[in-house]
Amino acid sequence: MNNTLNARFRNFGQYGIYLAFAVICLALALSTPKFFTIPNLKIIGTQVSINALLAFGVTFVIITGGIDLSLGSMVAVTGVVTATFAHPDTYPVLVPLLAGLGAGVVFGAFNGFVITKSKVPPFIVTLGTMTIGRGLALILSKGRPISNLSDSFNFIGGGNVFGIPFPIVILIVAFVLCSVLLNKTILGRYMYAVGGNEPAAIASGIRVNRVKIWVYTMCGLLSALGGILLTSRITTGQPNAGAGFELDAIAAAIIGGTSTSGGTGTMTGTLIGALLIGVISNSLDLLNVTSYYQQVVMGIIIIGAVVLDSIGKKQ
Repeated sequence: MNNTLNARFRNFGQYGIYLAFAVICLALALSTPKFFTIPNLKIIGTQVSINALLAFGVTFVIITGGIDLSLGSMVAVTGVVTATFAHPDTYPVLVPLLAGLGAGVVFGAFNGFVITKSKVPPFIVTLGTMTIGRGLALILSKGRPISNLSDSFNFIGGGNVFGIPFPIVILIVAFVLCSVLLNKTILGRYMYAVGGNEPAAIASGIRVNRVKIWVYTMCGLLSALGGILLTSRITTGQPNAGAGFELDAIAAAIIGGTSTSGGTGTMTGTLIGALLIGVISNSLDLLNVTSYYQQVVMGIIIIGAVVLDSIGKKQ
């Protein structure tokens, strides 16, 4: 009897997020006819794209047993760096893209290097780099927004491809690539091994430090991509951009079933978690509910997801 209950609980832990997402979407469709319209779905997809990219990166990190609080600051730094090279009639659009992505890679690799070499907990290291990144964004921009960006660059966050917003296209491509990396490569298997049992991974000959550096580097790359999308979407490089983005990204990963203790998580679950956050935010707007309630609802959902994860581990 107990084994049957435990199996049912595990199944609910694995698939409960999908059921909850479907139920919420159905309820919203019945409560407001605007929800399931094509324009509104495009708005949700565009709004979700940035948070989902950050969430994909932090999912890699959490699976290995780490955390990254510097995501929002990386968005600001990469946005400012990108905007600096994205003025009209200066550089081809590829230059600001490579500059922004390069800044994210350097930032992420720095996180991974300090964490692995100093043995300081990731929470402390990334808390420090979060402050460093915010300061760098203000220094590089001299405390002012960087505007006057080229049309070709602004297309990235505001253009359409066959009627589909380009940020959604980028989101789909990133999801596929991250899923393949996590599920079909040796590095992906190493991530699960490191997060599930690091001493056993070391004993098995896995270069744990190298895996962690790669993970934080990829997190920086995806954060940079999110920063580029945001900069292009708002057509300006804001040194204060990305404040609080790390919380939404971590929430999406946890809600999607990524275990805070490492070793468990999927990109599909993280995507659903990001979509759930986006749907809740969008529904509150459609229902004319005060935006302050969104934070309360998200807090309750995060606590519930962590509690379910903890109970599932005990079972």
